Amino acid sequence: MDVSADIANQPVSAAPATAKRLEKLGIRRRFDLVLHLPLRYEDETHLYTIADAPYGQPVLVEGEVIASEVQFKPRRQLIVQIEDRTGTLVLRFIHFYPSQQKQLARGRRVRALGEVKRGFHGDEIIHPKIREVVAGEPLADHLTPIYPTVNGLTQPVLRRMIAAEVKVQNLADTLPADLKQRLDLADFGHAVRLLHSPTPEYSARDLTDPMLPAWQRLKFDELLAQQLSMRLAYRARRKGRAVPLVGTGTLRTRLAEQLPFALTGAQAKVLEEIDADLAKTHPMHRLLQGDVGSGKTIVAAMAALSAIEAGYQVALMAPTEILAEQHYLKLSGWLEPLGVKVVWLSGSLRKKQKAETIGEITDGSARLAVGTHALFQDDVAFARLGLAIVDEQHRFGVGQRLALKDKGGEAHQLMMSATPIPRTLAMSFYADLDVSVIDELPPGRTPIVTKLINANRRDEVIAFVRRTVAEGRQVYWVCPLIEESEALELQTAVDTHAVLSEELAPIEVGLVHGRMKSAEKADVMGRFSDNWLQVLVATTVIEVGVDVPNASLMVIEHAERMGLAQLHQLRGRVGRGAAKSSCVLLFETPLSEIAKARLKVIYENSDGFEIARQDLLIRGPGEFLGARQSGLPMLRFANLEEDIALLEEAKAFAPEMLKQHPTLAEAHLRRWLAGREHFLNA
Repeated sequence: MDVSADIANQPVSAAPATAKRLEKLGIRRRFDLVLHLPLRYEDETHLYTIADAPYGQPVLVEGEVIASEVQFKPRRQLIVQIEDRTGTLVLRFIHFYPSQQKQLARGRRVRALGEVKRGFHGDEIIHPKIREVVAGEPLADHLTPIYPTVNGLTQPVLRRMIAAEVKVQNLADTLPADLKQRLDLADFGHAVRLLHSPTPEYSARDLTDPMLPAWQRLKFDELLAQQLSMRLAYRARRKGRAVPLVGTGTLRTRLAEQLPFALTGAQAKVLEEIDADLAKTHPMHRLLQGDVGSGKTIVAAMAALSAIEAGYQVALMAPTEILAEQHYLKLSGWLEPLGVKVVWLSGSLRKKQKAETIGEITDGSARLAVGTHALFQDDVAFARLGLAIVDEQHRFGVGQRLALKDKGGEAHQLMMSATPIPRTLAMSFYADLDVSVIDELPPGRTPIVTKLINANRRDEVIAFVRRTVAEGRQVYWVCPLIEESEALELQTAVDTHAVLSEELAPIEVGLVHGRMKSAEKADVMGRFSDNWLQVLVATTVIEVGVDVPNASLMVIEHAERMGLAQLHQLRGRVGRGAAKSSCVLLFETPLSEIAKARLKVIYENSDGFEIARQDLLIRGPGEFLGARQSGLPMLRFANLEEDIALLEEAKAFAPEMLKQHPTLAEAHLRRWLAGREHFLNA
């Protein structure tokens, strides 16, 4: 079949205002209307008498308006009373328009759909859906679909547009018959028509059951389109040309000799995988992931040295200036003694300093450039970029990653994530990547005891800090903000530093936050590392990259306001030495349900992969990946936890379909991803 030969990919024909609203829903081409499926269904097929209408569920009743008035106490509202042969019912509108008052004038006959509740005026429906009718008018013969929409785009308008497209579009199957039979999948056309215009034998519950064959078919098709696109992206990258980066090993050996630790077996294993990729003539596209403290940075440094020894430059990009600066300080400390020039580029640099740094990148004297998104601005040109390393890569947009890659033509790419990726997410959204996992922590890491403590018990926590320092250990005290915010009412780092300095005297308390100058931050962190400071009050500047083995206590203010990944990262700053370590999560009440769920997960789990899996369940893949901001195409119908069996089938079948049914595969991708092909190149 050929989806593109017909009208599927034509733009939606609508007035400019309507087209703009449709675009907010992701509807740009005509076939997008076919794939815009209902959220739920309303039952207008059964009419209840007023006396028999049950409580607690949507019901349809019909009656004549016998009273209608606007009341002003306790607030302005429209109160309407309708009557049938069995009784009366109140319809109450807190928000209403003059047109509704006319529609509900005395003597009019209306049908009202909504949930009956006991109210001050008797049984009532608040904000029912209203339709004027004539006596004896037939009921709907099937459930009414309710679609996702935006302000200004009504359900009737959407229904008409969708129904028109379902009638004229080519809904022929894009799956081979043997696959449909093997997986017992419904026909595509039947599934789509059923979900948009359900037949009478289906209840609203049936139609929202994720195991309904029609939903299973749409979910599988969506997952298959994603897997096909990932396989094609993987193939395309392997056809690309890149310069093999094979070093002499000299610089690596010298770096290894100066390190106070040896690489773990897991680090050595992933470094071998990276080396094998760098030696190939097609660009590496590898994701390096590992839990907090597993040692990704030293692996990245060793990989960078291979490129540098081969005569090429390396760029390391991080999403925030604080994280990028920490990478710069650590990498320059390791590599500059080896004669490798490391430069730092960020938007906050002074004009003259920025121009000098860009000049060193352009003339090639800078072998490793570390920075934020400033690295891929138009005025930055690398002499010979061989390797691009992107940290916390899921926090960058697709376009940003492409821009950095394009600085060096077909440069090798190493992406790192300290947020472990749950298996289902990796199978789905990272199927085009080669993945290396550091699944072993360095020796000497001690288990961390996590405590949840209400903020009204701060005195007990301060006493715990005193005992920890008396034992010769050090303490982090983390605050989320550095300035007063009346809206959030959070304790600030500056105020906390002042209070703790007074209450803990003569213990030395330091302060570090993101708005301090680099030299100031480096000085404070140096004094803390050398144990001149016993307590360090900080913002989340210390989330990653800080390694002080003598620190055994982490106190986190307002833990209820932080995400799971951030809490896990912060907790990982302690437990790096032999001493028993603790993390105290101070929280304010009352707690939201999401905050309770997060704190329960972090309290019960220390495994980053399990924490990430729970985080995915709480937030959903869009928020977990930052994809709502980055523009990554998300799944609309499939659920990564519920539909793992379908995902595995789609992943297994995608290569087979590309090989044995290339025409159907192409048609399937056009149906599901037309207009979004640029995501395949990221």
